Amino acid sequence: MKRRALTTALIAYAFLAPALVLMGLFTFYPVIYGAFLGFTDYTIADLAAKEPPRWVGFANFAQVLGDPLFQTGVWNSLKYLLVVPVLQVAALAVAVLVNQKLPLMGLFRTSYYVPVVTSIALAAVMWDWIFQKDGFLNWSLRLLHLINWEGRFSWLLNEHTALWAIMLVTFWRGFGYYMVLYLAGLQSIPAELEEAAVLDGAGAWQRFWRITVPLMKPTLLLCSLLSTIAAIRVLEEIIVFTGGSGGPLNSTYTALLYVYNKSWGNMLDANFGVAGAAGLLIALVGFALSYLNFYLTREERGGRA
Repeated sequence: MKRRALTTALIAYAFLAPALVLMGLFTFYPVIYGAFLGFTDYTIADLAAKEPPRWVGFANFAQVLGDPLFQTGVWNSLKYLLVVPVLQVAALAVAVLVNQKLPLMGLFRTSYYVPVVTSIALAAVMWDWIFQKDGFLNWSLRLLHLINWEGRFSWLLNEHTALWAIMLVTFWRGFGYYMVLYLAGLQSIPAELEEAAVLDGAGAWQRFWRITVPLMKPTLLLCSLLSTIAAIRVLEEIIVFTGGSGGPLNSTYTALLYVYNKSWGNMLDANFGVAGAAGLLIALVGFALSYLNFYLTREERGGRA
């Protein structure tokens, strides 16, 4: 019996081996090596000269924490988190809406998912036109008499609106993805529970809070974690819309953009040790926010949290 179990385990690990090797090469090794570089001085010149990293301890962390540009990036990344609750509530609400057996519902589900598979380059062209001074957004606001046409401006070139404009793009791109996850969670809820609640006289709002939300907690946690991590590590949109500058006036400069510019984004100022230290600090923030998500969605056992 033990020999059979051992054979089964070896076969299982044999199937897992290719994926584990790839994960080790392209995930675990870069993470470990990047963490190591955070404690060293290693510039682009050292890389070109094939010089080894020089150990400097916590000097990079002190430099990063004292850098006003990194502080600005962290603050903007934390502001970016504001998109998370709005995105999750909207995605869940629409998932509940499209989880109905109505005509053309499949078409609606597909249309919501289209932004997810749209390339960031194409999305940037479209949204750049929308945010321009004479773009669709200003035209719509003028039509609704919400702005004065003479006082219009480009949303991406104004330091007070640029970050919010890019957050809107992130919302648009991620909405369909989380909606599909919530829809899958909703469809896993047994229909018998809803039917029993209806027979007991429970209204739609009561069924949602007493049945849907408790049974959707694992999905809620997953989506909250994914969107929180995505908000902290936002980079694509910033690079595409600002060219990696984080402008105007660093109003869109995020923490991960700091890491990018300290590594490959700006060769003249590249220092992989500083980038590694900043990456570790961002990872710690991500772990803290992940723990907060787990804490807020924790199950209650025995009358205690």
